[in-house]
Amino acid sequence: MKQFITLLFLSIFFQLNAQDVAILKYNGGGDWYANPTAIPNLVEFTNHNIKTNISKNPQTVAVNSEDIYNYPLLFLTGHGNVYFSDNEATNLKNYLISGGFLHISDNYGLDKFIRRELKKVFPSLELKEIPSNHPIYNQTFKFPNGIPKIHEHDKKNAQGFGLFYEGRLIVFYDYETDLSDGWEDQIIHNNPKEVREKALKMGANIIEYAFTN
Repeated sequence: MKQFITLLFLSIFFQLNAQDVAILKYNGGGDWYANPTAIPNLVEFTNHNIKTNISKNPQTVAVNSEDIYNYPLLFLTGHGNVYFSDNEATNLKNYLISGGFLHISDNYGLDKFIRRELKKVFPSLELKEIPSNHPIYNQTFKFPNGIPKIHEHDKKNAQGFGLFYEGRLIVFYDYETDLSDGWEDQIIHNNPKEVREKALKMGANIIEYAFTN
C-alpha cells in the first residue's frame, strides 16, 4: 500500500512538473558523459521545431538520486560498462513505472552491458523490436521505415528496441545507429546535413512521445 501511494504521488508529480530532460550518470566505468554537444543540439532543434520549452543546459542526475523524478525523460549513452546496484535498479524501476521514460543510445560497445543491467531493473521484461507503425516513429516527423541509420558500426541494420510495462513504452533503445552521434556538432563526426537532420527529427519524436505518453 505504501509503495502504491508513493508511485501515485510520483505520477502526479510528473504531470505537474516542468518538461525537461537530463543525462543519466551511472557507475561501472563507462563514459556516460559521451557526446556532450548532443543533447543541447537536440533540445535547440526540438524547441524550435515542435515548440517545446526545454532548458538548453541539461542537468546530470545519478541513477540512485531522487532528482531523476524531476525529469520526464532521461538520456543514457556511452561505449563501455554500465552497472546498477540493487538500490539504483529499484530507483530506476520506480521512476519508470510511475511515468518516467528512458532513452538509451548505443554508442558502440554498450549493448551487452545495458541489456544485463536492464534485467536487474525488470527481470521479467524483454526488449522487443518496435514496429515501424508505432507512434514513436509517427509523431511530428514520420519514419515509415522505422528508426533511421545514422552512424555505421558493424554494417548491421539499425533497430529500435523497447521495454513495455503494462502496455506503455518506458524504455527506448536505439541500436546500431547511434542517434546521438547525429545530434552532435557537425564538425565532430562530419555527418552530412541530411543525416544529421534525420537524427534530430527522430530525437524530437522521442521527446514528443515521452512528454505525451
